[in-house]
Amino acid sequence: MGVVAKYFLTTMPRSGTIKIYGIVSGSSEMRILKTKLFHKWAEEIGLEDARLIAAVSEVQAGLCDASLGGCIYKKRVSIKNQGKRDGVRTIIGLQMRERAIFIYGYAKNKRDNITQKEEEALKALAKFYFAYSETQMAKAVQLGELIKVQ
Repeated sequence: MGVVAKYFLTTMPRSGTIKIYGIVSGSSEMRILKTKLFHKWAEEIGLEDARLIAAVSEVQAGLCDASLGGCIYKKRVSIKNQGKRDGVRTIIGLQMRERAIFIYGYAKNKRDNITQKEEEALKALAKFYFAYSETQMAKAVQLGELIKVQ
């Protein structure tokens, strides 16, 4: 397969500036997924998939709040018409150009950060999912363990 490129537009809430982000992959399309628990939480707060896709593009471009090591990144994401500062924090497991999995999220006004124990558990969870073969990943999606971000 050739190079696959997807571009996304996002409008900055306060300034109205439009930014363009892209995902480019050499062999196939990047798979962006979320865990079942993350999906339920995102639905409750109104976090749209388009914002998750933009967040992955930003992390790939080096724009993240923190690299926690072990292919885990903390990324601010805006919800509804609020800015990122008033938005939520997401924890993303990211294998560059292959898979991105949203594994945890929290509102900044509810807590400041994750604990060291939580960070270790999230790294282990990402490592677990990254070890999945394509067949295992497809089965996890089919069973609803993981949900495609579209």
